Amino acid sequence: MKKLFLLLFISCLFCADMFCCTSTIITGKLTRDGRPLMWKHRDTGEENNRIEYFKGDKYFFLALVDSPHKYNEAWTGINSAGLCIMNTASYNLKDDDVKADQMDKEGILMFKVLSSCRNLKEFEEFLDNYERPIGVEANFGVIDAEGGAAYYEVNNHKWTKVDVNDPKIAPQGYLVYTNHSYTGRLDEGMGYVRYTTADEIIKNRIGTAGSITPAWIFKNLSRSFHHSLMGIDLIKDNDLIQRGSGWFVDQDFIPRKSSTASIVIEGVKKGENPLNTVMWTILGYPPVSVAVPVFIAAKENQPAMMLKTAESLNAPMCDMALSLKHKVFPVVRGNGNKYFNFNLLYNPEATGYMQVLAPVEKHVFSEGNKLVNEFREKGYDRNKLENYYRDIFGEISSVYDRILSEE
Repeated sequence: MKKLFLLLFISCLFCADMFCCTSTIITGKLTRDGRPLMWKHRDTGEENNRIEYFKGDKYFFLALVDSPHKYNEAWTGINSAGLCIMNTASYNLKDDDVKADQMDKEGILMFKVLSSCRNLKEFEEFLDNYERPIGVEANFGVIDAEGGAAYYEVNNHKWTKVDVNDPKIAPQGYLVYTNHSYTGRLDEGMGYVRYTTADEIIKNRIGTAGSITPAWIFKNLSRSFHHSLMGIDLIKDNDLIQRGSGWFVDQDFIPRKSSTASIVIEGVKKGENPLNTVMWTILGYPPVSVAVPVFIAAKENQPAMMLKTAESLNAPMCDMALSLKHKVFPVVRGNGNKYFNFNLLYNPEATGYMQVLAPVEKHVFSEGNKLVNEFREKGYDRNKLENYYRDIFGEISSVYDRILSEE
């Protein structure tokens, strides 16, 4: 029995670590145009995600949901009031004996927040009035259209605000969160290597004024193979790649086998129309997917490639990315699922999936940013957005077809 308990305990630790997230809130002090950015790199056991539109009680909203969706769960989202929310699991905040079947309610909480809250103040009132036990042990990142930007460390009975706008707390204008909380128990929790990696990457960038953009975040965080503890970077260390077989252990990089989506929310400045909030979204394993912007102003008219279809609960964009992910992680027997073939992602011949898809995403951003700026100046234009989606998804599908046909 002792051996069985130990095996179960180790298994639980591994699963908890596997289904963790990495995130940051970056204030307008550091961004290209003075607007805040909020990034969530999601890790979970369900590899199929999609975007879904909801009418809500007070506000309509867009949310990242699991493909086998429970209606009342959201895993990152933006609403028509400009409130945006995300979460990372924490493993050093819980201080009670609330049973496991009453926990993991973060998705339910965020769904209700998107439906009913306008700003940070209303979110705080929501937490105060929420029934106890809340059913969470998490860090919630929240920004609003009024300049608010904060993380909230929340357990079953209490919460603590960590204000990213407070220079005493975030003197450089940003905070990184993974799977521990600053006010939690010291040296407990998870995600410390990923935390250090993300923090190092951002810190090394902030000397360049206005240089942090959604495109930069996806390239340098969502697809980073820097490992802060081992001091290696698989993309930059060509000698390491050439000396080895191309296979590496999937451990403590920001993108991992469990990575299922990566989102950068581009907020608005105080006084701007909250409907100009944009959610740049990568569905599927980020190194083999392409970022696509979704606009809250479009309401239910969201791009078909990011939504479920008549034939499937899965989004076509996510399915295409997963077709490549499964080639990167092909080994299923023994401990094979802990290894990945990095040469398929990136190689000296520039034929890796990341390298082939990079020009496509560059075009998506180039044309997408033009639309974002035009909508801010002149207002949302449905026809222009639909033409944009038609063009980029034609290009994206063509590249995936070419990659798969050459295999």
